[in-house]
Amino acid sequence: MKRLLSGIKPTGELTLGNYLGALKNFIDLQNKFDAYYFVADLHALTTNDSDPEKLKRRRKEVVALYLACGLDPQKCTIFYQSQVYEHGMMQWLMTCETTLGELNRMTQFKDKSQKSIKQGNGTESIPTGLLMYPTLMAGDILLYGAEYVPVGEDQTQHVELTRTIAKRLNNKYKTNLTIPEAYIPETGARIKDLQDPTSKMSKSNKSAKGTIYLLEDPTSAYNKILKAVTDSENKVYISNQKPGVTNLLNIYAGLKNITAKEAENQFKDENYKIFKEAVATEVKNLLTEIQSKFKQSLNEVEKVTEKGAKKAQLIAKPLLDNLMEKMGF
Repeated sequence: MKRLLSGIKPTGELTLGNYLGALKNFIDLQNKFDAYYFVADLHALTTNDSDPEKLKRRRKEVVALYLACGLDPQKCTIFYQSQVYEHGMMQWLMTCETTLGELNRMTQFKDKSQKSIKQGNGTESIPTGLLMYPTLMAGDILLYGAEYVPVGEDQTQHVELTRTIAKRLNNKYKTNLTIPEAYIPETGARIKDLQDPTSKMSKSNKSAKGTIYLLEDPTSAYNKILKAVTDSENKVYISNQKPGVTNLLNIYAGLKNITAKEAENQFKDENYKIFKEAVATEVKNLLTEIQSKFKQSLNEVEKVTEKGAKKAQLIAKPLLDNLMEKMGF
């Protein structure tokens, strides 16, 4: 069975966008691959503004949500990135085989660094961790010999860099690192902000009005859907000129396991009120189901992650030891 690896950063509260864009696919993929799902808690430090108490709470919540959403520790391996110390050493080896130019070219780094605030003395307050993020991600992937990496479109460039680093190491040190491929599922459209459907729904959004959180009150989520931005036409169909309606169709389709086109056909004769109520009901039902399992899942987090970390280390340590030997250590 081919190996697959992915993770979610415990920054912000997980959203409906995280569920439809990642978690829902994780659940399906655990039945098809030797799947490793971690909480990217070391990556959470790259923003340089992490709060220790929030990090501790959120990393535990991510694991509990993994379980509440349907990940099964009998079918996949779940662990905290920080539990497997090999990640840190692997990142250093990756960093030493990467150029500054390659890191500076990363679109995500350029986007996020432009948002950084210049300090009073004229120096930029861009965290070094933000620049080094791709080398940590490369280490994460190569440490497990993962053949597939489920990622969003904004992360494909990082997977390409990982491929480049792996080929470079294989050529230079005669290693046999697996060359990974980005796995972008056919289902799971990128969910947009309900109040600004030209932007993605993100756990880092400053305004909560356009974001549905998996742990928020289901009735609150229901009302957010009813207030979602649409347009004045009052006809339900997919169009680039109707981003709000198209976004709601994608949400409904994702929750009902149908295509957006099938969802469009279902509501082609309905007005926005009926359409929104149907979408809102599906969202409310999902959140109610997840939250009913969440509290019990919290009690299982420690046991699941400790077992998962031990299993992960059985793969990570020999691979790292072999790589270091090839590099002269």
